Amino acid sequence: MTSEVGRIVHARAPGKINVFLGVGSLGDDGFHEIATAYQAVSLYEDVRATDAPDFSVSFTGSVDTSALRTDGSNLAIRAAALLARTTGYRRGVRLEIEKNVPVAGGMGGGSADAAATLLACDALWGTELGREDLLELAATLGADVPFTFMGGTAVGTGHGDQLSPALAKGQFQWVLALADFGLSTPKVYRELDLHRERHALDIFPAEDLPTVDANVLQALRAGDPHMLAESLFNDLQAPALHLEPRLAKVIELGEENGALAGVVSGSGPTIAFLAADLDSALELQIALSAARYTVVRVTGPVHGARILSD
Repeated sequence: MTSEVGRIVHARAPGKINVFLGVGSLGDDGFHEIATAYQAVSLYEDVRATDAPDFSVSFTGSVDTSALRTDGSNLAIRAAALLARTTGYRRGVRLEIEKNVPVAGGMGGGSADAAATLLACDALWGTELGREDLLELAATLGADVPFTFMGGTAVGTGHGDQLSPALAKGQFQWVLALADFGLSTPKVYRELDLHRERHALDIFPAEDLPTVDANVLQALRAGDPHMLAESLFNDLQAPALHLEPRLAKVIELGEENGALAGVVSGSGPTIAFLAADLDSALELQIALSAARYTVVRVTGPVHGARILSD
C-alpha cells in the first residue's frame, strides 16, 4: 500500500434531493427512524487527493465555504482517517475539495465529500477495498454518505443509511433555489418534535416506522413528473418553514412560475422545484433569477461517487 508522490486522484460525488421524507416518532435513543426516497442530481462535489504525511483539507467552489471546519471534525478528513485506520495505511492525504452543493443546505454536500474522499483515497493509496466494503465504511460516517456513494435513486430506511435501489425511468428536471444561509439539521428535527407537540390534537401521531408512499415509487418507475409532483412530501418542511418563514415565499413564487411542485430538500433550506420538462425548467430558472434568487438547474438521477481522470 503505497501512493505515488505527486499523483492526484480526482473523485466526484453528487448532491441529493429527498423526493419523499417521512420522519418517525422520537425514539428512546434520541433519534428518529426515517423513510426516504433519494434522487442523486447533477450538482457535484469534486475531491482531489494527493499523498501527504498527515491529513488536511481546503475548499474552493461556487458556494460560501467560510464556515466549514478544516480540522479532524471535517467529514472528509474523518472519511480518509477511517479508511487509513481500517486498512493500516500509515500516511495521510491532502484533500482539495471544489464545492458546488450548498453548505448546510439539505442536499448532502458534506456526505458527498466523504463519499468521494473514500473512493479517491482508496485509489490513491492502493488499498483496494472495493465498493461494497467502502459502502460499509460510508454507513458509519453519516446517514446520507452511503447514498451519495451509490447515487441513482434509492429508498433509505433506518436513519436513511439502509438502502435499496429504486427504479427510475428517464430524467427528471429540477430547479434548485439556494439560500444564502444554512439550517442546522438537529435544530430542524428538534423543531419537528416541538411542532408535533404543539399540534398533537390536530395531526395524526407520528408512526414509529414510516414508509415511502407507494405513489412516489410508481411515479419514479413511470418517469412521470406530474405524478411525482402530486406525491412530493417532506415531514421536515413545516419545521424548516417555521424556522425560516421566508422560504414559503420562494415556494409560492416557484409554483406561480410553472413549477409542478416545490419541496424543501432534506432539512433545508434548499427548495427543489420539479419541472414538467426542460423548457419549463429553463423558464422557471429565468423567473427565479429575475427575482434575485440563486438558482441552479439540475437533472436526476445521476451516478454516485466515481473516479474521474483529469
